[in-house]
Amino acid sequence: MAKGRNKLSQKDQKAAQERVRLRPTVVYEIVRREGEEEMERPLASLWWSGIAAGLGITASVLAEGLLHHYLPDTPYRPILENFGYCLGFVLVIMGRLQLFTENTITVVLPLLAGFSLERLWTVARLWLVVFLANVVGTLVTAVVTVYAGTVHPEHMPALLEVSHHFAENSPLEALIYGIPAGFFIASIVWMLPSSEGSEFWVIVAFTYLIALGDFTHVVAGSAEVFLLQISGELGVVDGVFGLILPTFVGNIIGGTCLFAVLAYGQVQDEM
Repeated sequence: MAKGRNKLSQKDQKAAQERVRLRPTVVYEIVRREGEEEMERPLASLWWSGIAAGLGITASVLAEGLLHHYLPDTPYRPILENFGYCLGFVLVIMGRLQLFTENTITVVLPLLAGFSLERLWTVARLWLVVFLANVVGTLVTAVVTVYAGTVHPEHMPALLEVSHHFAENSPLEALIYGIPAGFFIASIVWMLPSSEGSEFWVIVAFTYLIALGDFTHVVAGSAEVFLLQISGELGVVDGVFGLILPTFVGNIIGGTCLFAVLAYGQVQDEM
């Protein structure tokens, strides 16, 4: 058998190597190294990248609202309009911007690999900076949208209507539905190293699943909350403590406590 392999030309051997799937340990090492690099970045860089991500993720609400506005009112409209939800995630993830829910796995793997209080503090600080930057970005976009009129007036009712889907959740529902969303976003991060050339479709497939299943994502959800609050359709306490913070917890449970820990568990004895 070894002799047969040696007869392959260098071109064929290279083609075979390219077709071999990355082993879990290789994927783990790629994601872990990305996490190490993120933890070494200046906080100012994380802050501005996080704000850009908050601005960019609002494209999900805008695209979904526009599709809701233009599609006929049929039982099948949600199936089509939910594709708009993917747009902001494609922009943010492929644009390499700092999205909080991606960091529920990237910076956690280095922490699991070599736990220390210093690393724990670094992860907590990065989470805090990126999360605050994300919600500042979504808040700024909501303010500009409502008060500066950057969206055509005839489109605003549709944006508010799709935002109400998130606002209809109770705090417990926001938390529970946030767990699958956190898990799927972490899954995207894990799959991207093996998805060369197909990154767009990986992101679209799983963010579409989040939208179609009415799962809750804290950053995209904050864009909807702020839009409703500034428009006078939702209270501050209900939006922040009843929706954003429970979803924040759910996303961490799904991304870190479930996916990141399981991803590490499957490779720890091979490292």
